[in-house]
Amino acid sequence: EAVSLQIDCEDQAEVDRLTDALSAVPEAEQCGWVKDRYGLSWQIVPYAMNRFLADPDPAVRQRVFAAMMEMKRLNIAELERAARG
Repeated sequence: EAVSLQIDCEDQAEVDRLTDALSAVPEAEQCGWVKDRYGLSWQIVPYAMNRFLADPDPAVRQRVFAAMMEMKRLNIAELERAARG
């Protein structure tokens, strides 16, 4: 795909609301990515994800990334648990 859009979200409620609104193919959701009814891809990302992936501890980054790879819709509480180890 040539184009995708990213939306940074304040909290889980916003992640959930936008995912529900944009995802036309729920079974295709992966790692926070959704596809809308026009075939455009969106990545719905909590602001916390940027903090986790910028952590100076590489183990934190690895755990958070591994947790994200198992998710369809990004879950902030689960990402926080992964960050804490």
